[in-house]
Amino acid sequence: MTETVEEVAAPAAARTWPLAAVLAAVGIPMFMVTLDNLVVTNALPIIRTELGASLSDLQWFVNAYTLSFASLLLTASAVGDRLGHRRVFLAGIALFTIASAACALAAEPWMLIAARAVQGFGAAGVMPLSLTLLSAAVPERMRSAAIGIWGGIAGLGVAVGPLVGGAVVEGLNWQWIFWVNVPIGLLALIFAARVLGESFGAARRLDPLGLVLASGGVLALVWGVIHGAEDGWTSAGVLGAFVGGAALLAALIYWELRTPNPMLPLRLFRSRAFRVGNVTGFTFSVGVFGSIFLLAQYFQVVQGYNPLESGIRTMPWTLAPMVVAPIAGLIVDRVGARTLLATGQLLLTAALAWIALVTTVDLDYVNLVPPFLLAGIGMGLTFAPSSTVIMASAAPQDRAMASGTNSTIREVGVAMGVAVLASVFASRGSYTSPQDYVDGLVPAVWVGAGIVGIGTVVSLMLPRRIEASL
Repeated sequence: MTETVEEVAAPAAARTWPLAAVLAAVGIPMFMVTLDNLVVTNALPIIRTELGASLSDLQWFVNAYTLSFASLLLTASAVGDRLGHRRVFLAGIALFTIASAACALAAEPWMLIAARAVQGFGAAGVMPLSLTLLSAAVPERMRSAAIGIWGGIAGLGVAVGPLVGGAVVEGLNWQWIFWVNVPIGLLALIFAARVLGESFGAARRLDPLGLVLASGGVLALVWGVIHGAEDGWTSAGVLGAFVGGAALLAALIYWELRTPNPMLPLRLFRSRAFRVGNVTGFTFSVGVFGSIFLLAQYFQVVQGYNPLESGIRTMPWTLAPMVVAPIAGLIVDRVGARTLLATGQLLLTAALAWIALVTTVDLDYVNLVPPFLLAGIGMGLTFAPSSTVIMASAAPQDRAMASGTNSTIREVGVAMGVAVLASVFASRGSYTSPQDYVDGLVPAVWVGAGIVGIGTVVSLMLPRRIEASL
């Protein structure tokens, strides 16, 4: 069956909007959903006290969002191809906004975990389709620069999550971390509906079995990783989740190779650039975000700062991607994605190793500024080139699924990073005293540095010339 791109003409008004308006329409919702990946990290000590939460609950406050987000990204991309990218994008914004209000109203740990899971469902409709809609709305000659700015917004959302969370908690209370999403989400919904035109992907039927296998496989694997730290890696439940998840994903591959209307075009993986980009994105997410989950709590648990003071101290890390990522997008076509991506991964590896090397209970903050700044530059050099690689390696009709696949792999990496590094932390340390926290933090960050180091080596395999898989 020959796949074609079914284009739906955008309204005339949508075609006249300048690039800045299009970037705002896709960028503001995307900023919200990336911000909420880690916005709770600086509020975790206070939420732990007010809701009586355990260490397992703290992981689930982050991972309930990440897990539901990751398990539905491919589904959202496939449904967007069929029903319309804009339509599913707007539905995602609406669901995310409603779930944010539910998070703010939570009175028990399980309520917050459940609401965070629904937030993740909404975010799954926003993240991959924001890049698809942007790529469709800008001319080819402007695409790398636009993706660079998009990457900067994504990086800013992830990086300033702990800072925003700390500032809101200190000025108001932790519930306002989520209340603030409600008015912004409503305004973003109206603005995006006005600015963005509709588009569709390949004219294919929906693949319900593929959707179930993909979502179930991802859900089972990440569940196993999260519970491995608490229940034991060889426990029956964890091993069952791993075996079940692997079996579902194997069945997905078998089915997708044989169905005439595959949800996930496996030809995407013929591209070495696509494979390398996804492996690098996974190792980056595991090592960096697993480390951030623990480092964001260091200033409060160990050094006694309040959430806002802790967030301010992460600013060398959080602000650098905002500056570096757009610049990387502007120069990626001249310098090359491989050079920028490998450099970014190398800087992140060095930064995490530096942090692990110097961290003590009574560490002077000035000693963390250089590695924090190095990590921020590394993140900025990662976001734009990796997105450019993924989109350039896919044909136009496959870009929504390419973006969804990459986003899924990244989000699985975030969940696994939090779970694996929290497991390392728990095996060596605890929250009982500042020294116990540092005893667990240092080996966990060393593991994070090693995982990003693997990604550095893999990124060198990226080809100089990237061609789309057909």
